[in-house]
Amino acid sequence: MHYNHPVPGKEKTAPDPGWLLLIHQIPPKPSYFRVKIWRRLQKLGAVGIKNSVYALPSSEQAQEDLNWILREIVEGGGDASLVEARLIEGLNDEQVKEMFRAARDADYQAVSEEARQVARTLPRKGDPPEEKRGEIEAAVARLEKRVADIASIDFFHARSREAVDGLLRELGEKLVARPGSDKAAAAQRAEKPRGGTWVTRTGIHVDRMASAWLIRRFIDPDAKFKFVTSREYHHQPGEFRFDMFDGEFTHRGELCTFEVLLAHFEITGAALRAISEIVHDIDLKDEKYSRPDNAGFEHLVNGIAMAHPKDEARLQRASAVLDDLYEYFKRKRR
Repeated sequence: MHYNHPVPGKEKTAPDPGWLLLIHQIPPKPSYFRVKIWRRLQKLGAVGIKNSVYALPSSEQAQEDLNWILREIVEGGGDASLVEARLIEGLNDEQVKEMFRAARDADYQAVSEEARQVARTLPRKGDPPEEKRGEIEAAVARLEKRVADIASIDFFHARSREAVDGLLRELGEKLVARPGSDKAAAAQRAEKPRGGTWVTRTGIHVDRMASAWLIRRFIDPDAKFKFVTSREYHHQPGEFRFDMFDGEFTHRGELCTFEVLLAHFEITGAALRAISEIVHDIDLKDEKYSRPDNAGFEHLVNGIAMAHPKDEARLQRASAVLDDLYEYFKRKRR
């Protein structure tokens, strides 16, 4: 990896905003000082890309935050440099972005596990007692705050955000559930759209690949897809959002978006059920079904994502694989 120091007065030509790298040496004692600096870096969302080298996407806020940590390191007897860099050899931008996604995925998944534990405390039928309701509401509020904190440092849209949002949304709905709500939900099932615009986050992976394939093959054959950056997207009337925050079709409770679409449009079939179980396990990583097909399909999905940075190409490749997989499960069933 080479560090490309910016030349004063020259504009950067790279389309990516670049990286800020904090390179530091901290004295071995006192030991708590090293832990203190590490926690500060974690709070900022920085990731370690090399030994004693931490990265953040370049921005004025990141530069200010890292400068404060640099000053603290130096005052504590250590040595530190802050470098604005563009990656040329070794690690590339996409690999570093994946490091950020993996770190935030781990954070979201930890919250998801806590949300599942809270869900297990809910009674199966009827409302929880008032005292219990207060405890659950406080727990949900605390988890929502944690998700918001993680989202503030989720620079590259980790894939587990929708899963934890779905769990917390379902918990909230159960706490405010009213008699007849199931009937109301059933009445809201819309007819299948025709020629609609379906919007999802860019960088599609297993759930979004499979959901887009399902939409075009079984729900809306003339569907048009729009891949957007969540922070820059503004919802337009008539657009259908899937597998994204506040989307019409996204994670609900323990269901991934693919499963939500199947349930909403009442699409059945053993072949689709098999695919939904594979997508569920890969996307939610909870090993609910533990199908032997999971590993092979996950390798294919990862390969598609690595080989094709453009979402349209990813969808085309994934759709061909899913067409064949669907045919296999149909014939296997017979």
